[in-house]
This record gives sequence, structure tokens and C-alpha cells, in this order.
Amino acid sequence: MDSPAPAATPDPRGSERAWADEAIRRIEADARRSADTHLHAVPLPAEWGVDLYVKDESTHRTGSLKHRLARSLFLFGLVNGWIREGTMVVEASSGSTAVSEAYFARLIGVPFTAVVTRGTSHEKLALIESYGGRIHTVEQAGEVYGEAARLAEACGGHYLDQFTYAERATDWRGNNNIAETIFDQLALEPHPVPRWIVVGAGTGGTSTTIGRYVRYRRLATRLAVVDPEGSAFYPSWASGTAATGTGSRIEGIGRPRLEPSFNPRIVDRMLQVPDGASVAAMRDARERLGLDAGPSTGTNLWGVWQLVAEMAAAGERGSIVTLMCDAGSRYAESYGDDAWVAERGLDPAPFGSVIEEFFATGRWRG
Repeated sequence: MDSPAPAATPDPRGSERAWADEAIRRIEADARRSADTHLHAVPLPAEWGVDLYVKDESTHRTGSLKHRLARSLFLFGLVNGWIREGTMVVEASSGSTAVSEAYFARLIGVPFTAVVTRGTSHEKLALIESYGGRIHTVEQAGEVYGEAARLAEACGGHYLDQFTYAERATDWRGNNNIAETIFDQLALEPHPVPRWIVVGAGTGGTSTTIGRYVRYRRLATRLAVVDPEGSAFYPSWASGTAATGTGSRIEGIGRPRLEPSFNPRIVDRMLQVPDGASVAAMRDARERLGLDAGPSTGTNLWGVWQLVAEMAAAGERGSIVTLMCDAGSRYAESYGDDAWVAERGLDPAPFGSVIEEFFATGRWRG
């Protein structure tokens, strides 16, 4: 009589793969349910000869540009086997990235902890918690990296490390990255290849993706990166060597060190923006353009207005694209509050007069 066949040995790796497959399916399905973000045409005086477009990243499900990055980081962690069922996912974040990551953690059913600096806007902290994330606070911006790594190691979790992996988790050659979608949306415009794309840098991932894509496609577009006071990015670009800074008072952009994901070699121009100017431009955008944007968008626009003035003065016709990174509603109790701004020595009034003069004359005095 034949012996019974031996019982099949459970394959733990098979169950791990099955869980990862389902997690990836959920993230990809979520992306397919989402249309791309709007590219708004912003009317400027016709005699300037410049068309301005603002890509509104606040319309993502989690309300900011960082939704794209968070999706890429989770997929990167899954395909590398770093995120498994039950893995505690940890991130160092100024807020918006953590909001988006908390969303994706809940989507695939893993716990999430955000390491943030004290002073991160209450609105962002509430959003992180609304998606099931936990908050871990440190005092200084430079402490977030080590503390996030320590927490992840202590619980056998995974540190997403946006500042290292932002530039490699996104496919800069295309695959629906932000650069590809910008050029697709511009295809039928009068100037479909913009003269400038203007962005800020937090991790550096967005600027690096756009810069690489433009070079890969051999486009004439130039990349301008705007940088707030205290950030290490501008002095690193200007000197050609890694510099340090004090950090940034503008949430979401600027860092105290040159982050691994920021590539200064592919940046054509950097503009250093005073913090008061970022607040002034943020507020002006709401009143003049009807864009309820956050302070990092104000930083973008301060740089945009300079470049528009230069193009108009030179008689150069073309287009400029920038990003609306998130909504001003996230900052109602901070950058939108006069008392909060004054307490931190951020006086937007002198910079507001520069913007008023620019729109009255087309010339830049900043």
C-alpha cells in the first residue's frame, strides 16, 4: 500500500509575498481612482508676454505634493521587502509627507509613527492622527533623522527616510511622475516647453525628478529652485560643496543639511527667498490670484515674479510653471495668523509692497 504523501510545509515567504502583492494592488488601485492634479493658467498682463501655470498639488487625496512621494516610498519599501505585514513604518517629516504616509499606512494596514519637530502646525498633526498615525516630537530639525532611525530599529520597523530615498523611489524617466504630467498638460498651450519650472526643495526629490526628466528628454526648460532663509541647499549650490544651515521657518522646504536626494548639479539657478517674502507672497496669492496656498507656495511665487520680470524686461516670450504645494488652510493658526507671524519676527509688509509695485509696473525691486 502506498505511503500517504507528506503534508505540505507552510511557506512563510509565500504568505509574505501574498501580503505584499495585496498591499501593492491597493496602492495602485488608489492611484487609478485618482485623476491627475490641475494645471491652472494664471492670467498676467498680455504685454509681459509670459504665460504662468500653477500645478495644484493640494487636490491630492491627502492635500499636498507629498502624496506622490509617499506613494513612491511605500511602493519602494514593499518591492524591496522592507515593509511586511505588521511592520511599524516610521518617518522624519515636517508634516505634509507624514500626513500622506499615514494615509498609505492605513490603506495597507500597517502602523505608522511620524517624528516631527515641535512647532509643526496643529492642522498637520491633526491630519496625521486622523489617518491613524502616531506623533513623536523632537525639539530641533536636525534631531528628526536619528530619532526616526532609532525608533524604527527599536521595534524592528522600517524607516522610510524620505530625505535619502526621494530621488530614487520615483522613476525620473516617466511613469506618470510630476515632470511627465506637467509636459503632457502643456502640450496644447502656446508655449508647451516652458522657459522655467520653479520649485522649492525639502527632500530635493521633486527638483531632482524634474531636472533629470528635462535633461533626459533634451528639453530647453531650465530648473529654478527657490530656497528659504537658513537652508543648507542654497549655500551648497552656490559654493559647490556641502554646507550646513540652521533649518527653515517655512514648513516643507529648506533643511539644515544638504539632503542626499537633492542634486545641485542639475539646478540651473537658485534664488534665496526671505521668510517674510514667502508669507507676503502666500497672502498675496490668496487675494490677487484666488489661490489659497501654503507658505512654500509663497516661496515659489516670490521666485516666479522675479523670473517673469526678467523675461518681460528682455522681451522674451514663453511660459513658466510652478507648484501649489498645499493649501493655506493647513496654516490658519500659523502663517495665516498675524500674531503668530509677528511673534516670530516675520514681517511680510515690506515684501508685499514689492509685489504691489511689480504688478503695477512689471519691474522687480526685490
